[in-house]
Amino acid sequence: MRFETKAIHSGRSIDKSTSSVTMPIHLSTTFERAQDGSYPNEFEYSRESNPNRHALEDCLTSLEDGYDCVTFASGMAAITSLIEALPSDKPRRVIMPNDMYFGIRSLLSKTDIGSKFDIVIVDITDLHEVEKVIKRAPTGLVWMETPSNPLLKVIDIEAVAQIAQEAGAYTVVDNTWATPVLQRPLNLGVDFSLHAVTKYIGGHSDLMIGAAIAKSDSSMLDNLRAWQHSKGAVPSPFECWLALRGVQTLAQRMETHCSNTSAIADFLEQHPNIEAVHYPGLDEHPGHHIAARQMSSFGGMLSFQVKGGQDEAMAVAAKVQLITRATSLGGTHSLIEHRASVEGSTTMAPPNLLRLSIGLEHVDDLKEDLSQALE
Repeated sequence: MRFETKAIHSGRSIDKSTSSVTMPIHLSTTFERAQDGSYPNEFEYSRESNPNRHALEDCLTSLEDGYDCVTFASGMAAITSLIEALPSDKPRRVIMPNDMYFGIRSLLSKTDIGSKFDIVIVDITDLHEVEKVIKRAPTGLVWMETPSNPLLKVIDIEAVAQIAQEAGAYTVVDNTWATPVLQRPLNLGVDFSLHAVTKYIGGHSDLMIGAAIAKSDSSMLDNLRAWQHSKGAVPSPFECWLALRGVQTLAQRMETHCSNTSAIADFLEQHPNIEAVHYPGLDEHPGHHIAARQMSSFGGMLSFQVKGGQDEAMAVAAKVQLITRATSLGGTHSLIEHRASVEGSTTMAPPNLLRLSIGLEHVDDLKEDLSQALE
């Protein structure tokens, strides 16, 4: 099946008891045993497994061309579990990109994750630096985020995966911004593809789920399943149902997200009050050629720097009327955010940078809103 067909059919079937086309929401936390003590439908207890979660995991596995999927109560729960699931026979050394989701920085600085693992932060867009750092000491895990948040740096997934594989390290790509519509990390040699399903896959800003899709069977995958069951950070049946509803239109939504964002990037690049636009679809973006090779399009996210400083950037965000001042991304509404003020003193974002998640509104309305805000 092609992607669009998988998004609608994978993990689902006509309900046998009612013949309903849309999968029902299974809220039961427990399931009846057969007389011999077995579970004829494979479901025992909802923390262990649930029909809606099972369907979502099957669907995401199919969309990423993977082996298996493990879902969690949030993207951060999935991130935490992926790091902690590193098998005990692997070194505790984890390579992280210098431009990464701020939530991971908080995880490393505010919880015991940062002390349990040797975290090494490098510019993973520099392959020579990656190779040098990995060869310096035994490494267990290499983490990639591409395009990155918020500077939209692009990592050569296949090249980094090969370097890591030769060193015996597992690899993870945060594929949230690209989605499996635009980028398939597992096909480029990566071990796990991570998603905040909350974002584009759900697509409507009304659920919270994280997912890790594995390329193959492994002890790390076994650990992820054990973490999901024993630590209990599982998504609810209703949120899994919402994600399955949203994913059916993912390909069509991404087409509009991408076309809108490309047009907005061109518009901003030509505006006299803009210092810089960060979008891999622009020819002058340093990662453009890599993105063109490993992505089918360039995504629905961009960031831009307003001429001046933080005050000028905040003034633009304050003046938008159609675009919403809010965190998160990947929904139908366009959202704008001043990352430095959100992230605080440890931010890597320039003070004059605004991040845009371009939604599904008409692109001319978005241009007009930005134009009046930039006056």
